[in-house]
Amino acid sequence: MMNYDELRKTVLALTDGETDAISLMATVTCEVHNSDDRFDWTGFYRNVGNDTLKIGPYQGGHGCLVIPFSRGVCGAAARTLETQLVDDVNAFDGHIACATSTQSELVLPVMNKAGDLLGVFDIDSDKPAAFTQNDAEQLKALLEDVFAHAVS
Repeated sequence: MMNYDELRKTVLALTDGETDAISLMATVTCEVHNSDDRFDWTGFYRNVGNDTLKIGPYQGGHGCLVIPFSRGVCGAAARTLETQLVDDVNAFDGHIACATSTQSELVLPVMNKAGDLLGVFDIDSDKPAAFTQNDAEQLKALLEDVFAHAVS
């Protein structure tokens, strides 16, 4: 079972005072990826403008290098600014298979305090329906706290 209280304490201690978005992304990725066996690929896709996401810090196998806002689960999160909790990626219209082993996905938009979209935080699992609403809520709250003072 995921210990979100412990994860939160660790991440907030490690990122205290940091404002660089890439440094924050790298630290969050490392800590979240290693906190739960369900997480097979964990990382960020950065908003680089022109409705385009580019891969950022991540852990796991290779990821897609570029994702337009118009495609995939990550694109949907960036386009709608809403969390995407997908139990079966094969049933998601327009899913981009960066890894054929991925069965479920949780993607959260990441904003700074000014409301600018920095990117999306993507977690993939090789298990179907691996993520819960609690995962989404806990990670959203953590990301809001970590990136509140980030500069893009």
